[in-house]
Amino acid sequence: MSAAPESPPVEIGLATPPERAWCAELMAASEPWRTLGRDRAACAAVVAEAHDTELHVARVGAVPVGFLLLRPRGLAGSPYVVAIAVAERARGRGVGTRLLDHIARHVTPAAKHLFLCVSDFNVDAQRLYARHGFVPVGRLPDYLVPGKDELILQKRLAP
Repeated sequence: MSAAPESPPVEIGLATPPERAWCAELMAASEPWRTLGRDRAACAAVVAEAHDTELHVARVGAVPVGFLLLRPRGLAGSPYVVAIAVAERARGRGVGTRLLDHIARHVTPAAKHLFLCVSDFNVDAQRLYARHGFVPVGRLPDYLVPGKDELILQKRLAP
């Protein structure tokens, strides 16, 4: 019996201008942004090149398969993950894990904490974040839309 073929390697780097448009499309077509009522224009505004954010893209070969948007000094001076998404065709293959591990390495040793928010209804994302050491530290009731809370999660990066 032969071993299953290995998945192609995932490389992560900063987004190119065309990839920003792809990230906005992915975001608008994915949860939690659909439930939160974010259309393509709103998502494009989030991933637009800004002086205070970094857009990291996961690629297999030259094909983008996911992204993570980081605000390096976003929450009380600590790095804040603004958004993370993985293309449907690449889900369940460790791309989200690779993005989170990449960002943790990217901000360490300068940062001691990494923060993000996750919608209370996004239980799959909550499980991913828990596996990566994120713990709930707060709740923002009705923050983005009525009836939906945002959970503030923190990961300690340094002792």
